[in-house]
Amino acid sequence: MLRTASILLFTLLVLPLIALRFDEPLTAQQWQMLQTSFYIMLSIALLCFVVGELTSNVSQTDKLWSITPLIYTWYFADASNWNVRVIFMALLVTVWGARLTYNFGRKGGYSWKFWQGEEDYRWSVLRKRPFLNTRLGWMLFNLFFICIYQHGLVWLFTLPAIMVVHAPVTEIGFLDTCIGAMFLGFVAIETIADQQQWNYQKEKYRRLKAGEKLEGEYAVGFIRTGLWSKVRHPNYAAEQAIWITFYFFSVAATGRWINWSMAGCLLLVVLFQGSSNFSEAISSEKYPLYKEYQKRVGRFFPKLFV
Repeated sequence: MLRTASILLFTLLVLPLIALRFDEPLTAQQWQMLQTSFYIMLSIALLCFVVGELTSNVSQTDKLWSITPLIYTWYFADASNWNVRVIFMALLVTVWGARLTYNFGRKGGYSWKFWQGEEDYRWSVLRKRPFLNTRLGWMLFNLFFICIYQHGLVWLFTLPAIMVVHAPVTEIGFLDTCIGAMFLGFVAIETIADQQQWNYQKEKYRRLKAGEKLEGEYAVGFIRTGLWSKVRHPNYAAEQAIWITFYFFSVAATGRWINWSMAGCLLLVVLFQGSSNFSEAISSEKYPLYKEYQKRVGRFFPKLFV
């Protein structure tokens, strides 16, 4: 836990400062875009905290995970005087966001009463941990990690859209087209993975509700077919790849492989490492065959040798 926290703090605080110090300086317009979007992010994060505390449902941030990137990227498009590359990036993010919002919604994540909806099952498990099972401990965790940190992360991985403004390469070229195709390809993989999991869970719970005996793969309790037979978290793997790919728009525009906006996608990788560790700990306790599945199937990449 301490090592993970250290990595997160280094990536969140140190890396952007180093990159900003040694990278090309931002223009006045880019600084304005950065500051305004930061205030938007902070306002949304604090609103989620207040709503979560009032309703005891801390999944307010989860509801907005697929929506706020659209707000940031379309704001960047407008603030950049409708830079063609930023518009292209915003359109891709809109495709990603629409699909993920639909997937979250069909699982009961949204309600016409916006403050309601299903809460992530992992939060109830975390509430039982020492310190977090106190009113103060959980309130601080909700404020700093669930709201501020996670909203800050979402904001950070959209910032390559700022980097392309005033870049040396102003026109969309072949490399941008390839990056866009890769982005959509990973969205397609994430869609397939989510659909396979949805089909599995829907049929499993249909059988349980009907009083039918769970047989075959449904008796296992968790999906391990399709893309899930290749990696344990194909949706997580695709999500990380989507935002790493998004970062490469800044590379194509500036000609620099490393710039300060890479902090977002790196932080996302660290977050998914910790998130998947926690989810798998729960699954290992719940499903007897999950540990065997872990040995046989890779987490984010297929195992070449088992």
